[in-house]
Amino acid sequence: MKRFLPFIMLMMTASVANAGGLVSSQSSSIQLTVEAARSTATRVGNSYSISGSGINTTDGTTAGTISAGSITSGIYSPGTIAATQATDGNAFTYSTSFTQGDAIPSSAATVGQIPNFSNVTSYTAGVAGSLAGTVATTGALTVTAGGAGTTATGQFVSEITVID
Repeated sequence: MKRFLPFIMLMMTASVANAGGLVSSQSSSIQLTVEAARSTATRVGNSYSISGSGINTTDGTTAGTISAGSITSGIYSPGTIAATQATDGNAFTYSTSFTQGDAIPSSAATVGQIPNFSNVTSYTAGVAGSLAGTVATTGALTVTAGGAGTTATGQFVSEITVID
């Protein structure tokens, strides 16, 4: 009897009326994309720096000063700066650097035009060519490659759910 006890316990837990079931579903899809023409632009700003030791600076009007310069349409024009050794025979250092920025456009760019900025990347429009995709009634996918700037993605999903 001890040999049959596990089998009898197993039979008691599983009745036919409480048996689980399976649910399955399948789906197919295709996504086709043709990229649009576009440009990205980054405006470079102005940058100016000056440093030194053991020197005197002047903007030509006042000793010990540097010119603020002027800004027109977003472009900085530094003033003329003269540097002279503070004490004859002593060591001195002097450095200056200037990056001229891009002018601020007077109006927004229109379609087909890009601003005159230092950092511009343009992309041509995609060409559909023979780009195509079909989903058969059986769920089978057919995807045909297109031209430059296109993508085609086919997907088949099979899902099985076990019901207790």
